[in-house]
Amino acid sequence: MAFTLKINGTPHEVDVDGDTPLLWVLRDVLGMTGTKFGCGLALCGACTVHVDGQAVRSCQTPVDSIGDSAVTTIEAIGETPQGKALQQAWLELEVVQCGYCQSGQIMSAAALLAETPKPTDADIDAAMSGNVCRCGTYQRIRAAIHKAAA
Repeated sequence: MAFTLKINGTPHEVDVDGDTPLLWVLRDVLGMTGTKFGCGLALCGACTVHVDGQAVRSCQTPVDSIGDSAVTTIEAIGETPQGKALQQAWLELEVVQCGYCQSGQIMSAAALLAETPKPTDADIDAAMSGNVCRCGTYQRIRAAIHKAAA
């Protein structure tokens, strides 16, 4: 089935089954590999993207549920003020170790800052609780979010 998806401000025509997860459309059909596959069950957060500004797990989001919504991926998050500030804070505080989860972490953090520009530790912990970092950089992630919010 043919779908027109607005991804990072650009329309993309794709011909996939409607129940195909958005993650696979992004990675395998469109070649946008910044969004990562982690668990496939929406439990780890590695596949987080924004749909109309809301953080969603693309591994469990069927492409036919997107409709006219705007999808933003890690490839374009740096074009937003929050995303740019987060990316800079991530670099300055050396958040990344292996890096695998970081695109999902940044996408969740950007959605948090868009909704709560000056988050508390509790706000950050709640918003980021669905994102797993096997390297355990949670303290640096929290510090980077606070830095980006300042």
